[in-house]
Order: sequence, then structure tokens, then C-alpha cells
Amino acid sequence: MAKNNAAVVEIAQTASRYSSSIVLQAENKYIDVKSILGLFTTLVSSQQYELHVIGPDAEDAKAAMVEVFEKHGLNVVIAPE
Repeated sequence: MAKNNAAVVEIAQTASRYSSSIVLQAENKYIDVKSILGLFTTLVSSQQYELHVIGPDAEDAKAAMVEVFEKHGLNVVIAPE
């Protein structure tokens, strides 16, 4: 569980550096990645995550988010626009 706590904090902090909207889709739930509380309830319950990134710095945000998810061993794909 401690590993997940570190992942949640780092994911939220990374997302907060970007102005783009970054939404995590886990099964049928959509969570704002900048919300630590939302991440806590989601990262434990699902295995496959999909990121929806829309905004002016979306390309940079996508790269950073994939990096931080993979660093913590979380399986993530970027949703096609």
C-alpha cells in the first residue's frame, strides 16, 4: 500500500504542473488525476488505466504522465484524441 501512496502523490504532483485536463479512466470511472483523493480510491481497484489528456500542453503532459505511471509499475495507455 505504501508504494501506491507514493504513486498517488507523484502522479497528482506531476499532473498539477500542466494546464491540460488530465483524466484517468479506470473501468467505467473517470477521475481527475490532479485529485489525490480520487486517485486513492481508483489506483487500488483497477489494473488497466487509460489517460485522456486535452489542452495546450497535452503532448508534454502525456509524456510526463506515462513516465510516472510506468515508474510505479502501473499499466497506462493514452486514449486517442
